[in-house]
Amino acid sequence: MFTGIISEVGEVVRLTSGSSSAVLRIRARTVAQDVPHGASIAVNGACLTVVGQHPTTQGESAGTDLVDLEFDVMAETLQRSAIGGLSTGQRVNLERAARLDSRLDGHIVQGHVDGTATVLARTPGEAWETFRFSIPQGLARYVAEKGSIAVDGVSLTVAAVGVEPDGTDWFEVGLIPETLRATALVDRAVGDPANLEVDVLAKYTERLLTYRRSTTTNGGT
Repeated sequence: MFTGIISEVGEVVRLTSGSSSAVLRIRARTVAQDVPHGASIAVNGACLTVVGQHPTTQGESAGTDLVDLEFDVMAETLQRSAIGGLSTGQRVNLERAARLDSRLDGHIVQGHVDGTATVLARTPGEAWETFRFSIPQGLARYVAEKGSIAVDGVSLTVAAVGVEPDGTDWFEVGLIPETLRATALVDRAVGDPANLEVDVLAKYTERLLTYRRSTTTNGGT
C-alpha cells in the first residue's frame, strides 16, 4: 500500500519487452537504499516487485550511490497502464511501500492502475498549474470534485470534473510548485498518457451497493 507522496524521481534505464511481459530497469538513489529482494515499489503509480538490484558501474553514475532496480512487468500491468510505453532516459515517479507507523499524508493508494488518462491541457496559474486529464470510459463515476485521485502515483485532489464537447469525460487538478518540482508530472505534455488509480473506497462502495449474488440449487435457480 502507498500514500501517493513521491519519494524520488528515478530514470528508466531500459525496458525489455517479451511476448506478453517485460523487464523494467530503473535507476534510483533514495528508494534503492536498504530495499530487500521482493520489496514493492510504485513506479508511476504501478506497484512492481523488485527482482534484482545492480550497482551502477558505467558512465557518470559509476561509483555513486545510484542503484539500478529491476522489475518484472506482467501482461495485466502492460494492458492497464502506460508502463509499456516507457523509454530510456524517461523520468518516473517512485514511492516505497508505506509503513504502518507512518503518517498518511496523501490518501490510500494500492498501486493498482485502473487505466490511463491523456493530458488534455495545461494552464499556468498565479501560484500553481492546472492540468486537465481525460477519464477512461467506465471510470468517470469514481471521480468526484474534491475527491482523491492518483495520477502517475501522485496523490492529488480533484478540482473540477466535466465533459468535453465530443463526450470525453475529464477532471482537473491543481499542481503547486512543490509538486511540479518533486514529481515527473512536470514533464507531461498535452497528448501524453498518465496512469490513473481512482479512490479504492469509491470502488468498494459501488460493489457493496450493486452486488447481487445468484444462487443455484439442484432444482434450478
